[in-house]
Amino acid sequence: MVCMITISLANQKGGVGKTTSAATFGAILAADGLRVLLVDLDPQSSLTQSLGIDAPGASMADVLGGSTRGNLALSDIIKPIKDGLDLAPSDIDLAAGELGLVQRIGRENVLKNTLAAQAAKYDVCLIDAPPSLGILTINALTASDGVIIPTLPAAADLRGVRLFLDTIETMQDAGLNQSLDVLGVLVVQFDGRTLAHGQAIETLQAAGLDVIGIIPRGVRVQESAATSDTLLDYDPTGKPTAAYLEAAKGIKQWLNEQS
Repeated sequence: MVCMITISLANQKGGVGKTTSAATFGAILAADGLRVLLVDLDPQSSLTQSLGIDAPGASMADVLGGSTRGNLALSDIIKPIKDGLDLAPSDIDLAAGELGLVQRIGRENVLKNTLAAQAAKYDVCLIDAPPSLGILTINALTASDGVIIPTLPAAADLRGVRLFLDTIETMQDAGLNQSLDVLGVLVVQFDGRTLAHGQAIETLQAAGLDVIGIIPRGVRVQESAATSDTLLDYDPTGKPTAAYLEAAKGIKQWLNEQS
């Protein structure tokens, strides 16, 4: 790959595995020798906290201009996580940063321009987008080459996927990132013994949506978030990890197609 390729993990609904998926895919791609940058764009900073980083005063809030502490370059806040894997952390001040972005000229492209400065240093950037349809999520989508939509296998969540796809279409109709590629839907917390979960997969496929992966439910997925380890390190032989490794094959194939 000649330059950094950016993928957002995004859905306007919370609790659908965006953070765990970003961290796990990042660790998998880094283990394969790629240089990966994780960007925590959520003011709740779940990704930052799950990786054991405390970043007050040096977070995306300071980079995007919403902090009263002054602006920093993206390179000033990046924290190493493990070989090949770095993090641009978040903190709660990013909530104020979102309000500040609304007032800026070219507000949809602020993150895209920010990431461009690091494009030569990384192969892949994975953005953990906030659970909203606000300007931070629009920035993530505008900055991305592709998007993965994590979801739970429930009827209400599938309606949310449709709403999110409508948002992408509306964004593109407005002239923003018309080349954005939807890699597919990532189904998490799947239980094959539950009839409704199987029906959810059928519903997604009947709608013509690509299912990039199906991640089974597992308690160790939640446990890993409290250990500062990625799921790949915490439970390398578990069924959810194996499912993420399988889903990552599709991501790697897509990445190769972009080069």
